[in-house]
Amino acid sequence: MKKPEILSPAGSPERLKVAAAYGADAVYIGGEAFSLRAKAANFTPEEMEEGIAYAHAHGMKVYVTANIFARDCDLPELAAYMPRLEKCAPDGVLVSDLGALALAKKYAPSVPVHVSTQANTTNSAAAEVWHGLGAVRAVAARELSLSDLAAMKAAMPEGMELEAFVHGAMCMAYSGRCLLSAYFTGRGANRGECAQPCRYKYAVAEEKRPGVYLPVEEDGGGTHIFNAMDLCMLEHVPELIAAGIDSFKIEGRMKNDFYVASVTRCYRRAVDAFVDEGEEAYRRILPELLREISSCSVRPLSTGFYFGRPGEESVSYDSKASDPTLFAALVLENESGGVKAVQKNKFSVGDELVLMDRRGADLSLKVAWIKDEEGNEMPSAPHGAQVLRVGFDKEVQAEPFTVLRKPLL
Repeated sequence: MKKPEILSPAGSPERLKVAAAYGADAVYIGGEAFSLRAKAANFTPEEMEEGIAYAHAHGMKVYVTANIFARDCDLPELAAYMPRLEKCAPDGVLVSDLGALALAKKYAPSVPVHVSTQANTTNSAAAEVWHGLGAVRAVAARELSLSDLAAMKAAMPEGMELEAFVHGAMCMAYSGRCLLSAYFTGRGANRGECAQPCRYKYAVAEEKRPGVYLPVEEDGGGTHIFNAMDLCMLEHVPELIAAGIDSFKIEGRMKNDFYVASVTRCYRRAVDAFVDEGEEAYRRILPELLREISSCSVRPLSTGFYFGRPGEESVSYDSKASDPTLFAALVLENESGGVKAVQKNKFSVGDELVLMDRRGADLSLKVAWIKDEEGNEMPSAPHGAQVLRVGFDKEVQAEPFTVLRKPLL
């Protein structure tokens, strides 16, 4: 049985290393231009070169997004960008339109071309056209069902891979083609600047009563009539593999390190258990994985379009936020008697923390002491992004870029 690729988001150089630590086979990243996540930290040319070298040294691939809908004014800069991209030697570049593909083939001929989900590839004939133009992978439109994907993969030309989103935020527009952000804020979603107006609170206004706003349906969190639930296919890994999907894509270049670590680890463990040990082993760990993945979800979870067109039950009206205090610190390196870490949320001497192991063998630790970089002892770590040294009640061997979190409730 072919093991699918686990493809994780890396919105920053730090998250690339976190993804590597938790078992991603590949990550997708954005440069400072032409990416559909302009508000992510993204990668400078130097960071991209270093990140790709780091990934390759750790057996992980890197795909670079250049999937905006380009205009003529973008073409000179895009043409200049492609040779720089080739110099960094990524394992693929994602594009959305024919012009960007042509420039990639001309100016970065050694970089494999992947067709972004923004291109709305919904059938094998379209995939065959893209393959004929030099693409080696198509990212399926998110509106396809599992049976659609299986049929598409079976009819695709040899040498053409199929990638599909299996987890993360869903867009209310067709595969991301939304005009609301540009209309409301002047920030074009298809240019990488989406303001996420689908997550706003909405009310109905009646023409003859200006200033009077009538709630559509409201609770304590407001009214979110466009707010799609997040996608989660963790319970359906066997079906995804049977459909022949080559790459399991996790959405989330705007999400934090804890999300990348948790979701990557859950899908890594699920795929490995099913392929290496069988369905019984996969079913045995599934409740644990679902509990963990729910702890880092921003919204309630659904299966999206995989089992038919989603209806009203796939809209979340409460826009639930996950608890960021679960993420305590990110380990930078192991030291004698403890770890050097960057603090993410407050924790104190005496608190219980959990070191998240890549394979799921988490280690419960009690914080014995905290010191700043000058060696001064501290009762707690209250300041975000502070580099600290942390000691525990037992010896640890922590890998760089692993997560310390508070226990799940």
